[in-house]
Amino acid sequence: MVPRLLLRAWPRGPAVGPGAPSRPLSAGSGPGQYLQRSIVPTMHYQDSLPRKTEQFCKSFENGIGKELHEQLVALDKQNKHTSYISGPWFDMYLSARDSVVLNFNPFMAFNPDPKSEYNDQLTRATNMTVSAIRFLKTLRAGLLEPEVFHLNPAKSDTITFKRLIRFVPSSLSWYGAYLVNAYPLDMSQYFRLFNSTRLPKPSRDELFTDDKARHLLVLRKGNFYIFDVLDQDGNIVSPSEIQAHLKYILSDSSPAPEFPLAYLTSENRDIWAELRQKLMSSGNEESLRKVDSAVFCLCLDDFPIKDLVHLSHNMLHGDGTNRWFDKSFNLIIAKDGSTAVHFEHSWGDGVAVLRFFNEVFKDSTQTPAVTPQSQPATTDSTVTVQKLNFELTDALKTGITAAKEKFDATMKTLTIDCVQFQRGGKEFLKKQKLSPDAVAQLAFQMAFLRQYGQTVATYESCSTAAFKHGRTETIRPASVYTKRCSEAFVREPSRHSAGQGFDRHLFALRHLAAAKGIILPELYLDPAYGQINHNVLSTSTLSSPAVNLGGFAPVVSDGFGVGYAVHDNWIGCNVSSYPGRNAREFLQCVEKALEDMFDALEGKSIKS
Repeated sequence: MVPRLLLRAWPRGPAVGPGAPSRPLSAGSGPGQYLQRSIVPTMHYQDSLPRKTEQFCKSFENGIGKELHEQLVALDKQNKHTSYISGPWFDMYLSARDSVVLNFNPFMAFNPDPKSEYNDQLTRATNMTVSAIRFLKTLRAGLLEPEVFHLNPAKSDTITFKRLIRFVPSSLSWYGAYLVNAYPLDMSQYFRLFNSTRLPKPSRDELFTDDKARHLLVLRKGNFYIFDVLDQDGNIVSPSEIQAHLKYILSDSSPAPEFPLAYLTSENRDIWAELRQKLMSSGNEESLRKVDSAVFCLCLDDFPIKDLVHLSHNMLHGDGTNRWFDKSFNLIIAKDGSTAVHFEHSWGDGVAVLRFFNEVFKDSTQTPAVTPQSQPATTDSTVTVQKLNFELTDALKTGITAAKEKFDATMKTLTIDCVQFQRGGKEFLKKQKLSPDAVAQLAFQMAFLRQYGQTVATYESCSTAAFKHGRTETIRPASVYTKRCSEAFVREPSRHSAGQGFDRHLFALRHLAAAKGIILPELYLDPAYGQINHNVLSTSTLSSPAVNLGGFAPVVSDGFGVGYAVHDNWIGCNVSSYPGRNAREFLQCVEKALEDMFDALEGKSIKS
């Protein structure tokens, strides 16, 4: 390939460098001075030459890309029960061999219970567990309110509308909702919330679900416990019994195991797959089955949370001993009652998890199953609670030790910092007729420009759950317009033009080409394509009254992971980085950007 340097358009204005015209020659230059005398100036076509990336795009659009698109449309028509992106997206996640920790799994932390005495670890663990099982039963009974995005709640989010729409056949119900500006969201991921685990397999993992299992998995000090939370008739076990079993586990004086098995779930997926096979053949098959099929994993930590940074580190990765990172979700409750959901990402996205999150918070705080004064049932937990033991060979012990060393070394490279901008939030920005999300995203662009002197590829997750089996799309907040606005605040205005989005479509076309054995089209090999998909700023927001903060690691080694939320009267931002980037400095620049924008909106002069 021709070096990219040679493909750049020549600069406008005074020409410099090789090939630039020199000063006008005198009229008396002799005939022997030139090889030829073109009547068309040498650089006449230079400014209008297409760049190589543009040529690749045109070639792709009119050639192999057009063929692949037609095949993708045909494939989509043959599979009307699903989305064209669903299969490739599952493959993307499940075929990835990197550790799920930091690379994929995010967390969302709950706000404390408004009644402070209910934040006692045992009380909150009992209430959260009961509410989670209530959600499970409600979902499976078909009694959970459908997930609907209401643009006009006064018309669609009413008892009258619900009474009418339930008589519309399912095949037409979406159109009935659409008529009143309501958009039902896909709920096909919800069944994977419970009794589900990602199983490591060579080359491609598998998702496992056993909805017949009735037991909860509890981790404490790296030890594994199980007990039934549903009885044989499918009813929730008495909350006082659940409280008694959790109290028993919290009072167990067993030391942490010398070789904590949980570290293996943080390993490279192929290494973990091989070690899991050794676990199975060493007599641990039944114990692993109980881990995999448990309704979810409740992690009870033996220490309080110091601050928001400690909260983020603990809920995103912890020390590796007290999480089963492959579980569909871990419900983590610290000694002081600080609680979060850490979830494995391949099975589903934030919309499903956030619905569960919101419902559990609402139910556990408004209709708690137990109170701080409640007495645990007088039941024999030594009989009901089963502690899982694992037989470890020398090879498995070696594998766990190696996984621990790798885990510890990786976590030391991660920096997290948080900020809460208290000057205003949604209420103020909406009065200014501005999108709160747009203001937050613009702050990130301005911050990076101020800190590093440039703008970079930026990813903002966007749900496509309004479509059957929809997953996510990419919003690309970094545009020529945000660059121009950022420079207006940080430097000076300049003139630019526009661009559009395309991510999942191109991803599906690439996946289809690979599936058909077609040589990867040149578009995907072009450095520009690589550059726009090297997302230095990876951002995501999940706003809810139940959410304290959420976070995830950067998606590239030289990037930032930016979790944020715009609340009614403040803006929260949680940033992670690896060596080479500075999360604290970036957050300081974000604060400065927000201050500048709020100053401008209030008519104040912007300080340099």
